[in-house]
Amino acid sequence: MRHYHPLRTKWFSYLVDQKAVLSILGLLVAAFALLVISVGIGEMKIHPVDVVKTFVGMGTEMNELVIMSFRLPRIILALLAGIALAVSGAILQGIIRNPLASPDIIGITGGASLAVVTFLTVFSARGTALTVSIKWLPVAAFLGALLLGVLVYLLSWRNGVTPVRLVLIGIGLAAAMQALTNMMILFGPLYLASQAHIWITGSVNGANWSQISTLAPWVLLLLFLVWIYARRLNIQELGEEVAKGFGSIVQRDRMILLLFSTALAGGAVAFVGGIGFVGLIAPHISRKLVGSSFGALIPASALVGGILVMGADLIARTAFSPLEIPAGVFTSAIGAPYFIYLLYRSRNQ
Repeated sequence: MRHYHPLRTKWFSYLVDQKAVLSILGLLVAAFALLVISVGIGEMKIHPVDVVKTFVGMGTEMNELVIMSFRLPRIILALLAGIALAVSGAILQGIIRNPLASPDIIGITGGASLAVVTFLTVFSARGTALTVSIKWLPVAAFLGALLLGVLVYLLSWRNGVTPVRLVLIGIGLAAAMQALTNMMILFGPLYLASQAHIWITGSVNGANWSQISTLAPWVLLLLFLVWIYARRLNIQELGEEVAKGFGSIVQRDRMILLLFSTALAGGAVAFVGGIGFVGLIAPHISRKLVGSSFGALIPASALVGGILVMGADLIARTAFSPLEIPAGVFTSAIGAPYFIYLLYRSRNQ
């Protein structure tokens, strides 16, 4: 049984689910612990205590070099990507009221991937240099994700959107985006062709602080806006007629939430590629922990998503060392069977 504690101030009143708060705190501790452990594992082992000392400026010069220059950027990038993909999936599942919805399954990440590869192809100079700033890359990914999200929604509409129709159209458009992405790779520079297939699978290898400085403000701002908008998501899940009865402008709210979802997915894909099934799995795990209220589900999904991608990256770079496997291989290995299970369970709906 859940216990709610009223939180009141001069400006607002809010019910706090004590179990959800404890679960979120537990996930926060787990995420930090995994980050510390991941930073310490590699060719050069670093004890977790020494990792924490380095974080607070008391580590050795060698530890600081290894952690701050080589390991921490990719782990933080994995965390940010997991947060973005998980929250994007939670939003989609809320506005569509479909447990099968996630940005990769319905083609949103496919649209972002096509936009990114097109961006890199069009704006590549000789060698590996770009003729425009890398900071425009998330914008390109967002536009690609948005166009696909709107297209899937419009093609799925027939007196409403049914879960199976939306998933089938999304899968078809995702396949089309994959074909177009491969075509762009063939027309693109040689260095792009050699790297793109690993990137499309999903990998945080080669992360740097410049990428983080671009992605972090994007993700954190959108995460805050989504959390503020959580009440509208709760109303959306009640159905269109009930939402209208509460005074919600359903189509406007749905479009704004779709913008948030595509912006998050596009930002993640711009830097880590198409890491699959995080947006599907993380919200389902989070609902088991904190319930279905989006005020708690959004931060819980963000932390679960971050843990999933950080864990996948840790396995990817250590399980078959010195060979490194893209992190997306491991998220897909878990997510694909889970998607089949969800599809089977909802076959009669």
